Amino acid sequence: MPLEPKPIAQFSGTSRILVVGQAPGRITHETGIPFEDKSGERLAEWLGISSETLHDPARVAIVSMGLCYPGKAKGGDNPPRPECAPLWHARILAELPADRLTLLVGTYAQRYYLPDTRKLTMTERIRRYRDYLPRFLPLPHPSWRSTLWMRQNPWFAEEVLPDLRDRVSTLLRGEA
Repeated sequence: MPLEPKPIAQFSGTSRILVVGQAPGRITHETGIPFEDKSGERLAEWLGISSETLHDPARVAIVSMGLCYPGKAKGGDNPPRPECAPLWHARILAELPADRLTLLVGTYAQRYYLPDTRKLTMTERIRRYRDYLPRFLPLPHPSWRSTLWMRQNPWFAEEVLPDLRDRVSTLLRGEA
């Protein structure tokens, strides 16, 4: 690893929303706060919540497929370390409420948690998001790179985001 391992996650026994991302980026490695960047701003917007709520472990858990920053690669960051999720996810998820909504952010999380969909593209998984409810909801990564994807797939903003916001709001109010 290019930097010393610094596992980063946020969760508590009351987190009814779980965000499973790819791996912490460089900024997250420095701050120790997941999604404390432009991607986090967009993710909070997609969820219809404030940044404060996104970063409140009592309400929202955030765990990555790789818990540590994997370093830079050509065109972005390296993939998450493959040993992290099998080693840590079951232990972390055992601490969370069973009636949670797990948001699978990006291809790595989607392939891990929805293994029967490995042959589908990320777009196909997201388009079929209702098939995985109420437990999972696949999303693209909220980075600047998703801007073009969202333009090419307007149904995401028209169909998925309103449903996502309703589900998040319901869970945060404790109604589901």
